[in-house]
Amino acid sequence: MATVNYTVRPGDTLWNIAEKFDTSVNDIARYNGISDVNQIYPGQVLRIATQFPVASKWYIVRQGDTLSSIADRYNTTVERLLQLNCCIYDPNRIYPGQVLRVKP
Repeated sequence: MATVNYTVRPGDTLWNIAEKFDTSVNDIARYNGISDVNQIYPGQVLRIATQFPVASKWYIVRQGDTLSSIADRYNTTVERLLQLNCCIYDPNRIYPGQVLRVKP
């Protein structure tokens, strides 16, 4: 089992974060000491235990990354990354800690 740190973005809920990482809301809440699953906030860093190997399908954005550099690293296209990550509203705005799907 892999563990990843995920930075909460505006509009995130524990439900959609759990879905993204193939885990449960209760597991995320328990792992992070969250008593009210409706109380998370942008910028909050959550530790998430996930069933899949993070490196195989997911990438955690680092300072200085662009969609183009990530696409090059994973031998794909920016367009494909946008298809895999419906949460990217502006392709020029990704941020460190953001988790992107890089493979289907």
